[in-house]
Amino acid sequence: MGYDPEVTTDTSPTKDARPYHHGDLPRALLEAAVQAILEVGPAAVSLRDLARRARVSHAAPAHHFGDKAGLLTAVAADGFRRLAATLRETYEATGSFLELGVAYVRFAVTHRAHFEVMFRPELYHTDDPELIQAREQARSLLYPPAAEAATSPNGADAVRAGVAAWSLVHGLATLWLNQNLPPELGEDPEQIAREVAHYLF
Repeated sequence: MGYDPEVTTDTSPTKDARPYHHGDLPRALLEAAVQAILEVGPAAVSLRDLARRARVSHAAPAHHFGDKAGLLTAVAADGFRRLAATLRETYEATGSFLELGVAYVRFAVTHRAHFEVMFRPELYHTDDPELIQAREQARSLLYPPAAEAATSPNGADAVRAGVAAWSLVHGLATLWLNQNLPPELGEDPEQIAREVAHYLF
């Protein structure tokens, strides 16, 4: 029988003695990475720790992602896909750019591990095709793509307005996560986003 890096070799008395095989190991490792990032931050994540968390061999994470940067690339791509889906669903449901901004803040707060990786390109492979595609999906919902803006009478203004709005909600989300907002604003990040966004929207 050939070696399968997805099968654990842990036969300690406290665990099931049978090897455990994941039906979707990459997803399990991503979930383990997200949990690890929440606990120790992205810089301290290790493939060995992820293998332990997912109960697989030490070779399994490297088999699927290559290295730590490869794993964090997958986390970032997953984050951008999730963000794009959140923004799309919000806009289709409300048609409101204000609520789009609120949804962005909500995503940052409820997907903190993804958010902490997505905008730190030094942690991952920025030229990864899946990452690039996922990032562009999210960006296209925040401001018009360059090609579209070039053919629109107000294209340049739309891009600048979109970037301004994105900057506001991204900065607000970052300040909230880092506990740097004035306490008098309250403890509801979505409500704070609505109140602050009125100065721009």
